Amino acid sequence: MKASFIAPALFAAVIATAPALHAVPAFARQMNMNCTACHTEFPQLNDFGRLFKLSGYTMSTEQSDLPPIAVMFQPSFTHTQKSQSGGAAPGFKDNNNPALTQASIFYAGRLFGPYAKDIFGQDVAQIVNKIGIFSQTTYNGISKTWAMDNTELRFANIGTLGGKSAIYGIYLNNNPTMEDPWNSTPAWGYPFAGSGLAPTPAAAPLLNGGLAHQVTGAGAYVMLNNSLYLNAGGYHTLPAHIQKELGTDPAGEAQISGVAPYWRLAVTKPVGSATLEVGTFGLAANTYPGRDPSAGKDQIVDIGIDSQYQISIERNDITALVSYIYENEKWNASQALGNTSNASDALKNLKVTVDYLFDKTYGAMVQYFAIDGQSDPLLYSGSQTGSPDSDGFVLQANYLPFNKGGGPSFWPRSNLKLSVQYTIYNRFDGARTNYDGAGANARDNNTLYFEAWVAF
Repeated sequence: MKASFIAPALFAAVIATAPALHAVPAFARQMNMNCTACHTEFPQLNDFGRLFKLSGYTMSTEQSDLPPIAVMFQPSFTHTQKSQSGGAAPGFKDNNNPALTQASIFYAGRLFGPYAKDIFGQDVAQIVNKIGIFSQTTYNGISKTWAMDNTELRFANIGTLGGKSAIYGIYLNNNPTMEDPWNSTPAWGYPFAGSGLAPTPAAAPLLNGGLAHQVTGAGAYVMLNNSLYLNAGGYHTLPAHIQKELGTDPAGEAQISGVAPYWRLAVTKPVGSATLEVGTFGLAANTYPGRDPSAGKDQIVDIGIDSQYQISIERNDITALVSYIYENEKWNASQALGNTSNASDALKNLKVTVDYLFDKTYGAMVQYFAIDGQSDPLLYSGSQTGSPDSDGFVLQANYLPFNKGGGPSFWPRSNLKLSVQYTIYNRFDGARTNYDGAGANARDNNTLYFEAWVAF
């Protein structure tokens, strides 16, 4: 691949026009740019934010001497329509619970921050400055535990391939889809945050968080001509003792046998002043249920399709997202172990989201979600009906007072998002909004959630 001027030229153009203020702090200090240069409302990316991520978190204006460290807090309050007998979680009341949902420390940006030239010299620094990192360590205020959260290491470069501009790279991470530049895949999909003190549906595809922080994976990607994105990788479950050292409890998890291949293909193009993406992604895994190899392996295949439409009109942003995952499950081992009633199942997960940000400050989001599958009383033992079927809406309003200006003068590299979120269930694990024979009512799980997302 030969050096290309196309992506650097785009980078230079954005640098020239972006306000010299700050957003997500570690990246903001590295870029010396306003949050809105890379995001609509964080953590949702815009076109330049996707370019920054594809470039491995390594772009820099060379104006900061600070290490790539940032801190985030998420204090919250949760109210469910029906109180939860025995407490929402150990140490919490039946209802109306304040909590520190999480607190995180980030090391994010160039791997050696602004110090590569001082450590290695100019020539070597030009190479190592193409290595970027996103590392999040999180305190969970619900479980009162620390753990390694989303973490990724990348090498990225810019060149040409077949006469077309190319951004390409390799990555190592611990959560499938976290490397993806769109917000229509699971790791960075909406809802971006939610309560850990409210009931949630029993079922979700493996790719939708079922492997997060339990695995390590590697892959390679290329974005050709800013229009075709290709990504291929593979994931393997971390040994139990390593997971425990990193703060993850491996008990009961599905352990991948060998390597589970992951794939991603997306096409993106301008549509007038908007950007449209359409793609597919998936993962195929042979797994030992509960890390028990005695009965053989299950086979789980997730195939997803997604689309994202995004347009900015002066200070207003509109983003529409669609994600659909079909999961085929063959319980060769789980049925033999008495974990499932059926020999095979299928699960379908649909999410449709629209986000509107007015004046880069006031946000409104709505999502319709649906989970459908066969009844399996053993597999969905947490469901009163034995069914995974759930659907409803998530409504959210956001206020970002520092989004345009980067925070007060005494706290210039900060951002704040104040949110109120309401989740409405039409069905919850097979139960509908009226009492059925199981004595369950979906609306009992409706959740009102207030949160402050503080980053500095």
